[in-house]
Amino acid sequence: MAVTLINAFEVPPGKEQEALEFWERVAEFMKRQPGYISTRLHRAIVPWARFHLINIAEWQSAEDFQAVIGSEEFKELTEPYSEIFPHYPGLYEVIRT
Repeated sequence: MAVTLINAFEVPPGKEQEALEFWERVAEFMKRQPGYISTRLHRAIVPWARFHLINIAEWQSAEDFQAVIGSEEFKELTEPYSEIFPHYPGLYEVIRT
């Protein structure tokens, strides 16, 4: 069963372009991984939103996603940015439509 990743990012003022470039590098990496289905990046349009960017991605399974984020290549790609762009990922399944 497919799972949905929802990952909310805090982006400091003036850092949006850097955040977008970071997201694009990670998205290109993810697209090459087993189990990847799709991803979409959303930007807040109201000033009071806590999270400026929200990534929503689909994976074939939680195990596929966990394998990718546990890889050394993923860690090397993302760790330098974890403090600059705090993010809060979670995996979800659809329970109602």
